Amino acid sequence: MTDRPLVLVTGATGFVGGQLVPRLLESGYRLRVLVRDPARLKGLPWLDLAEVVRGDVLKPETLPAAMAGVSAAYYLIHSMKSGGDYHTLDVAGARNFGTAARKATVGRIIYLGGLGDPKDSLSRHLRSRQRIGDVLRSSGVPVTEFRAAIVIGEGSVSFQLMRYLADRLPIMIAPRWVYTRIQPISIEDVLGYLVKAQEVPESAGRIIEIGGGNVLSYRDMMIRYARLQGRWIVVIPVPILTPRLSSYWVGLLTPIPPSVARPLILGLRNEVVVRDNLSHELFPDINPMGYMAALSLALGMTSRERERVRGG
Repeated sequence: MTDRPLVLVTGATGFVGGQLVPRLLESGYRLRVLVRDPARLKGLPWLDLAEVVRGDVLKPETLPAAMAGVSAAYYLIHSMKSGGDYHTLDVAGARNFGTAARKATVGRIIYLGGLGDPKDSLSRHLRSRQRIGDVLRSSGVPVTEFRAAIVIGEGSVSFQLMRYLADRLPIMIAPRWVYTRIQPISIEDVLGYLVKAQEVPESAGRIIEIGGGNVLSYRDMMIRYARLQGRWIVVIPVPILTPRLSSYWVGLLTPIPPSVARPLILGLRNEVVVRDNLSHELFPDINPMGYMAALSLALGMTSRERERVRGG
């Protein structure tokens, strides 16, 4: 449909962006994707349906061509894999992106950040995710900022971390952060909010907290994950393992790089739950699924398999 708006998506080689692109195409949007290395898109089924622009948010001179004629731009970039200075890179990238969007008169920036009460002593990682929203807003372009906790889906690093621990440790001596409350959300529901945002003008200029149908603890998440697969695990909390110490043994037990695992673990001390009803008010047609449904979907289980596991 050539009369639909032209939309820019960043992070198309990542977990969320890679699944958002085909959803937007299915909804009839014309798409342009900004990537540092177009070769990474080779073989993707939607490649011939979207315009590809080589660029980097850390190289502002590459952004004007990507922004030209764009009605809305999705900012789905995170530099955590770059190491300890990722927060500095994220701020610089977001500032460049916002400036280019303003100069190109882009109508809206849509950003996916992290849940957490900004009044709390948030971890550096969570504080950085919320800081990026502030930087994007400072450009003067209206921003729709969604804030989510762990996203449940194949390819989510946070989800992979939980799976590795639950799969490899039938008996786990864990720190007290395993009792921190968390509200995980399915990638399917995240994509629903991201796509629908363009159709809800009232979401512009708003910070919208999104979460799934259940508030759990990290311990509950691991136990229910194991149970869905017909296994049992025992999680024994102890007071001596701080989040920082935990990040080291997580690095030994999982293949996730320490530069990625440590910020995630340090953030587990913070409660990340939805604190208001704004997402339901703005998006009444989206009814986020519960944790077990999100797990079943992420694991590719059929309805018959889910019934067999739950009944066993």
